[in-house]
Amino acid sequence: MGSSETDETFESYGADIGAQSGVLPRVREWVVVEGNRIVVAALLSVLVFALLLVLLQFGVVSFTNPNSVTRVASGMIAGTFSLVTLVVSVNQLILSQEFSAAGKARDQLEGVIEFRRDVAEDAAVPASPATPTRVLELIVESIRHEADALADAVADHDDEVRETIMKYTNDVQSRTERVDETLERAEFGSFTAVSAAINYDEAWHLYAGTHLRGEYDDALSPAATERLNELIDSLQLFSVAREQFKTTYLQRELTRFSQLTIYCGVPSILSVILLGLLYADVTGPTVSATVLPYLVSVIIVVGLSPLALLVSYILRTATVTRRTVSIGPMIPQKDPEEGPFDVTAGERNSR
Repeated sequence: MGSSETDETFESYGADIGAQSGVLPRVREWVVVEGNRIVVAALLSVLVFALLLVLLQFGVVSFTNPNSVTRVASGMIAGTFSLVTLVVSVNQLILSQEFSAAGKARDQLEGVIEFRRDVAEDAAVPASPATPTRVLELIVESIRHEADALADAVADHDDEVRETIMKYTNDVQSRTERVDETLERAEFGSFTAVSAAINYDEAWHLYAGTHLRGEYDDALSPAATERLNELIDSLQLFSVAREQFKTTYLQRELTRFSQLTIYCGVPSILSVILLGLLYADVTGPTVSATVLPYLVSVIIVVGLSPLALLVSYILRTATVTRRTVSIGPMIPQKDPEEGPFDVTAGERNSR
């Protein structure tokens, strides 16, 4: 095992998914996942408006040619209709997941009931909570409790075994405490709860615990082995709960995106039609040349508002999906050589 030969620690390789340091990375993280999607879309629209005015100021663009403006208007109308069609397709995809026959619905219900029973047994409570956020909190509390119990169980073991297990349990405790603090302030449907779930790299802890169980199988006492198995079971439950929580949230998120796109779609199309009518007079634009650049810029921004919504929502949903692609102890985010474990075929125990 690599950790017995080098200074590598479990803390060095646990992925704080989404953790950023520095002003620019934090700003990027806010734009991509943490910020309110409507606010992000509004900021994108403001940037487009400012860019148009800057380009106009330097003479790069002009709004005096009726043919050019009407061609832009026609393209924007076609694009808006295409975007609305895309939203309809997204709604059909979401609805297809909601329709199910009696047999499939029964299987889904039995699966949920079985999972909730497992959570209740793991946490030693009469029944698991009704809200998904509280279910995650309960599992995190169980993980932290099992990590404490495992640390106590190896107190009288050999130095190497004790130190290695303690590094592992300390890392589990510190990371779950951060998740628990975030979940206590979160509400279901808010991205804070989802962010707390995806930022906990339980796949790494699950892999590390499984490796330790095989590496120190003969060195661990029966009590320590039992505690490690219970910790691994709790981590597996968290992985399942996180996937269910993420799926439910993304369905709500995409549904909200569809509603907002429809709300913005009608004003967008009407504004672009108005843009064409401004240049319908044979004598040119029907407003003064002083007001025209600002009016056209505002109309273009309103026409592009559905696109701004699309960008803001897809940035978050795609990022959440990419950061949670691993199921269990399969971690595609990590490099092949990353981690304190040296695994070689035919060498079960390298200690």
